[in-house]
Amino acid sequence: MKATLQIRQAVRPWVESSVARILIGVSGGADSMALAAATIAECRNTGIEVIAIIVDHQLQDGSSAVASKAQETLLAIGCNKVKIYTVNVILIDGLEASARRARYEAFENAITEFNPDYFFLAHTKNDQAETVLLGLVRGSGTRSLSGIAEVQDKYVRPLLEISRETTETVCKENEIIPWQDPHNFDTQYLRVRIRREILPDLEKNIGPGIIEGLARSARLLREDADALDQIASEFLAPLDPTDLPIDALEPLPKGIRSRVLRLAIFAVGAPPGSLSAEHLAPVEALITDWHGQGVISLPGGVKVERISGRLSLLHR
Repeated sequence: MKATLQIRQAVRPWVESSVARILIGVSGGADSMALAAATIAECRNTGIEVIAIIVDHQLQDGSSAVASKAQETLLAIGCNKVKIYTVNVILIDGLEASARRARYEAFENAITEFNPDYFFLAHTKNDQAETVLLGLVRGSGTRSLSGIAEVQDKYVRPLLEISRETTETVCKENEIIPWQDPHNFDTQYLRVRIRREILPDLEKNIGPGIIEGLARSARLLREDADALDQIASEFLAPLDPTDLPIDALEPLPKGIRSRVLRLAIFAVGAPPGSLSAEHLAPVEALITDWHGQGVISLPGGVKVERISGRLSLLHR
């Protein structure tokens, strides 16, 4: 049971005397079933209630049977309770992103219903490496390349230092047969191609340790991104985000200024996560390349305009 012990050790820092309830997002796959098995074992005889949250996305025939089978297995290994949320995935910006949105809406509903201390998610070191490569392919900035956060509000990802190979071994050790999501074999999705083709090819041609190196890069970049975000937040704190002085923004290093602009635009009313580098470029030009440009329209109805040496941000 060496692999199970490894995951129990990863979970252990969150199993505290003050904790009453932990939720776990479970798909039925190896990663989430291994996390559930280890958490249940670690919380046994502690008085901590472990509740598994299964989201049935209804994207494949027989999805309800997959959810029911996972529920049956979880109860058999000692989970206190299992709740299945059936969701309708509305396609907005691709299947993966739309399914993720529906899943997290269900998770938020579960948090409201059960009020847990923590909500565990089973992202692994492999997921972290894949996320970094996705960010590189898409030309993303430091925050995106910093990968998946270990802690985000009530969400905790204890397995970011654990490999997918380890989670598969945990399932074998505990005689759990995990579900194989057919989407994980469909190479029309970029993440699947990275997982099944690109990372193995890098390992073959460059040598072992690629996944570990990418995960380590994510940790270092997250530290840098957190520091830059803090500096930007402290700069913006005493200012009115709807009325920013150009002479204060212009001397800032671009990496700080872009963060200040993002924070201000979000504060005015743009949806979190809605701004791309392409959105920010014309706003940046109002400061560093001013030649009489007009109003810039941004997501969420935010309008940005340069007026009398100041950056005016309005929500219309």
